[in-house]
Amino acid sequence: MTSPLSTLTDPVCGMAVTEKSAHAQQHQGRTYYFCSAKCKAKFAADPQQYTQPPPAAQPPLPPVPAAAGTVYICPMHPEIRQDHPGTCPKCGMTLEPMLPALDADENPELRDFQRRFWGTLPLTAIVFVLAMVGHRFQWMDMALQSWVELVLATPIVLWAGWPFFHRGWQSVVNRSPNMWTLIGLGTGAAFVYSVAATVAPQVFPASFMAMGRVAVYFEAAAVIISLTLLGQVLELKARSQTSAAIKSLLGLAPKTARRIRADGTEEDVALAHVHVGDLLRIRPGEKVPVDGVVTEGGSAVDESMLTGEPVPVSKRVGDKVIGATLNTSGALVMRSEKVGSATVLAQIVQMVAQAQRSKAPMQRMADVVAGYFVVTVVTLALLTFLAWGVFGPEPRWVYGLINAVAVLIIACPCALGLATPMSIMVATGLGATRGVLFRDAAAIENLRKIDILIIDKTGTLTEGRPAFDRAVAAPGCDADEVLRLAASLDQGSEHPLADAIVRAARERGMVLDKPDHFESGSGIGVRGQLGGRTLALGNTTLMEQLGVSVAPLVAQAQALRAEGTSVMHLAVDGQLVGLLAVSDPIKASTPEALATLKAAGLRIVMATGDGLTTAQAVGARLGIDEVYGEVQPQDKLALVQRLQKEGRTVAMAGDGINDAPALAQADVGVAMGTGTDVAMNSAQVTLVKGDLRGLAIARALSEATVANMRQNLLFAFLYNALGIPIAAGVLYPVTGWLLSPMIAALAMSFSSASVIGNALRLRSQREP
Repeated sequence: MTSPLSTLTDPVCGMAVTEKSAHAQQHQGRTYYFCSAKCKAKFAADPQQYTQPPPAAQPPLPPVPAAAGTVYICPMHPEIRQDHPGTCPKCGMTLEPMLPALDADENPELRDFQRRFWGTLPLTAIVFVLAMVGHRFQWMDMALQSWVELVLATPIVLWAGWPFFHRGWQSVVNRSPNMWTLIGLGTGAAFVYSVAATVAPQVFPASFMAMGRVAVYFEAAAVIISLTLLGQVLELKARSQTSAAIKSLLGLAPKTARRIRADGTEEDVALAHVHVGDLLRIRPGEKVPVDGVVTEGGSAVDESMLTGEPVPVSKRVGDKVIGATLNTSGALVMRSEKVGSATVLAQIVQMVAQAQRSKAPMQRMADVVAGYFVVTVVTLALLTFLAWGVFGPEPRWVYGLINAVAVLIIACPCALGLATPMSIMVATGLGATRGVLFRDAAAIENLRKIDILIIDKTGTLTEGRPAFDRAVAAPGCDADEVLRLAASLDQGSEHPLADAIVRAARERGMVLDKPDHFESGSGIGVRGQLGGRTLALGNTTLMEQLGVSVAPLVAQAQALRAEGTSVMHLAVDGQLVGLLAVSDPIKASTPEALATLKAAGLRIVMATGDGLTTAQAVGARLGIDEVYGEVQPQDKLALVQRLQKEGRTVAMAGDGINDAPALAQADVGVAMGTGTDVAMNSAQVTLVKGDLRGLAIARALSEATVANMRQNLLFAFLYNALGIPIAAGVLYPVTGWLLSPMIAALAMSFSSASVIGNALRLRSQREP
């Protein structure tokens, strides 16, 4: 008899299964069922690993807020990372998941702050009204009013404001003064003083008396707490908007896949249970579940989520398909090659998240300034308290206390701390929607500085996929027959040039013969027997080895090479019968992209491993004056280093493994999203569409983002430079103006909201 657990759960992966599963195995008198043949094979290799008795029953654990393996990160200090929830030891902010879950509930910190804010807002309003007009209407004895205000303000300060005091204390323990240090000191001082004045008024000198009682400032502490809570609620809501780009990317992936079992039956499985090598069926209208290759069928797949192009791409057997793209018409069967975090979509999500959480060089400078700033503000607050207490009008020490609290509150560096992270988060999200992925904040800052762009040719300027150009026949021969013979011979070759020739012949409806014998020369061409004739197809070296004269078509061959094509000679029975030209077409978007970049003041250099003649031909067609051909990876790296030593700020754009060293060395490496994973991992910017026009978009976004960060930093510094003297009472001798701590708290919240609002303006940035 089988146990209920083993009949309903795959013992290897934990997936729910039924007794109808086609994958089952007996072990020690028990039948185990599996979701796939792979799980069954793992079980058969080591049954003991999966048949250990379960541990003793444990009480149920509380639900966790995020999936296992979640990395929690500080929004303001992305270097702070841990595997469990908590607060940042530097700034006290609640850590949040680096990758937001698509189905995650509303931010728990936002819910908590909303509850504290709305729960105590009525109490704050009552305390404020009593403090402002209670003495005029004489609703009660003023000493009794102090006790009423104490009762009402206590839950506001001690419950609603508890997170702020906790963060302030952590800033002291961790020796990292921040905004919470100032808020905790300011509100704490006002509240403790007011409690003492209410409970023991007799210990205060007569100068502290006002309107029949020792002056209290419960309303200042209460209103500051409520306004700070309001500011945090607004900030958290704004921060949630920056994760919309990641959530929209996560929403592209389907939830399930239809897997084909070994016996031909099919089942729907969760995407997490798809393994490499699984055969998956994709019906019309369904999304491709993971990255892989088509093994059966044909269809048109909408890849606009990656390329932005609305026209579906035709897919046949052997073509690659990418997860989250949409199958529009026919049915496909694919073999999965990349699953989970290895898929293109998952890598894009990771890159966006990493860029959003990275810290810009400008932010690192702001952090250093903010640390000294808090210490300076505390010193100024103490000086304000002493100056008013010694030299101010009566009640001098009351004025000193209130103005010192105002200095602490208005100087809160929250606006300074948010100035650059908000701009970076908005910019990276916007870039992702436009097909530009920034790896980090430094890339956004540096991209606007580049003055020279080194570009690889194949796959960057060109399509990266050879295409048949033309066939040229020798005198007395037919060009179509030249193509048919070459394609028939090339059927046995896996070379990209051979594939282009065979594909062109089939597209023209030519009937190809099967060669009787096929032999591939090492990099110089192929030979074979076809219908009793001996054929040879290759370069001039192969022709020389076979004693075939290329003189009849030498002029035509040179002209084709000057156009940037690769030329092959076809000989039949020792006689040259024609030439075949294969080219790598220039991308349709390349001329426009280069013109835009040149207009922006960039110097364009092409460096390619192709022959110099071909490179110069492509460079001439595109108006590139500086061309380097036949360069190796180390040569590209040396070129970047040489230009950097000359004082140039260099960007390198490429798509291949051979470009990786130069991409990593450049001030800004730009990878084509259609290229290799190594190139993308080496670069700081990825153009998802593989279109150089994206570089112009990225550069414009870089300029707008840096300008936005500077505006935010300037606003934050000016705000404090103007606010602190007013709060300290510098203008009082001349104008009689004093800044209430409540007004200071309102201004502090407004400054943060202004910085956030200015950063969100980037979303309206237009493409160049």
